[in-house]
Amino acid sequence: MNARITLQTHATNYLNERRQLGFGLRTPGYSILSFARYVDALNSQAPLTVEIMADWARQDQGNTGKPSTWARRLKNLRSFCRYLQQFEPRTEVPDDSIFGRIGQRLAPHIYSEQEIIDLLAAAHKLGSFIPGLRAATYETLFGLIASTGLRVSEALHLLDLDVDLKSGLLTIRKTKFAKSRYVPMHPSTVDVLRQYQLQRNCHIEVSDETPFFVGARGRRLGQPLSMEQIHRVFISLRNQLGWINRGAHNGPRIHDLRHTFVVRRVLLWQAQGLDIDQQMLALSTYVGHTNVTNTYWYLTGIPQLMALAAEKFEDFTQTSGGCHD
Repeated sequence: MNARITLQTHATNYLNERRQLGFGLRTPGYSILSFARYVDALNSQAPLTVEIMADWARQDQGNTGKPSTWARRLKNLRSFCRYLQQFEPRTEVPDDSIFGRIGQRLAPHIYSEQEIIDLLAAAHKLGSFIPGLRAATYETLFGLIASTGLRVSEALHLLDLDVDLKSGLLTIRKTKFAKSRYVPMHPSTVDVLRQYQLQRNCHIEVSDETPFFVGARGRRLGQPLSMEQIHRVFISLRNQLGWINRGAHNGPRIHDLRHTFVVRRVLLWQAQGLDIDQQMLALSTYVGHTNVTNTYWYLTGIPQLMALAAEKFEDFTQTSGGCHD
């Protein structure tokens, strides 16, 4: 590495370039800067090797002693190391062979149509000091996530100005990956949001900066909902409904409504005979994935879509002439 430029300088330049392209890089950024400080302290002029990276990875802040933690730390360095190769081609890039692969994504609970109906019906019965407002808030919130595939945080952060009921569009502002997008809604979803907005406006003063979904109890009236609040309500409803968990997590989650939206959309396209590959990029953009590969994961990571993945593989082998020795 050029002695006139510290690794911390390279790290800062790299992160600035990536963030200007819209990447948040919050957790990877901490790792990259930590690694740069570690290497600069070594005061070595030798090319970066995976041995140096592994030594740094083992010194995690929690002193966990877990290879899985070390593997995650190394993974955060990969793109940065590729970036460094333009300055020092002998820079090595760590792979999964050092500490093993990071744990795979767990299969979510994919809701049946009846389970979603039951969830909304249970939310509709929630009590409140203001009759109907708390119930309408959670019924509408869960219904919006189920019908659009929004992340929970995206739904919670919606302001009144972000919900255009005339055009049927949601504006999702710089969320998980520091990108904004527009989300078109079905007319039936727009109608429900309009009804909720009218009911909500009877009890609070509204401006463009008013949260679309608001608390309805005591001093929380008109205030933003918190993640803790909605998860507490959801878990209570989940326990009340007694669902059988079909995912690999501890139980069905609110976020699984987003997964269900994606899966049902792909299954619908399959039933309609549409070309899945041609639709995937649009779906990836709609749900806010930064890489279309994250959307393709559903074909192999969700039991309901494994048959479709198998069909696509069979088509591929037939097109390519089968396997070759």
